[in-house]
Amino acid sequence: MTFPACPQCGSEFTYHDGIQLVCPECAYEWQEGEAADSEDILAVKDANGTPLADGDTVVLIKDLKVKGSSMVIKQGTKVKGIRLQEGDHDIACRIDGSSMNLKSEFVKKA
Repeated sequence: MTFPACPQCGSEFTYHDGIQLVCPECAYEWQEGEAADSEDILAVKDANGTPLADGDTVVLIKDLKVKGSSMVIKQGTKVKGIRLQEGDHDIACRIDGSSMNLKSEFVKKA
């Protein structure tokens, strides 16, 4: 009998213990129905692989040209209070009073 992989660490070595599933590698315990619900959550990671959440502060890791403008956002610019969204540009934020969308691959968590 095969069980679903651990939603916490992705381990394939999960086992059934009474009414719940258990991961022997990270000791995470969950109900079998919970694994499907956790997949619906938007998972956005920064350039280093750190998970991001709404309200986080991030720092740009390279200069970015603003499309349709001659403006450039410099490396090291700190962006506070980000919002995660679906799509290619998965971070919505405000920089210098202007609303912008960024790709998570160009930021790191501060």
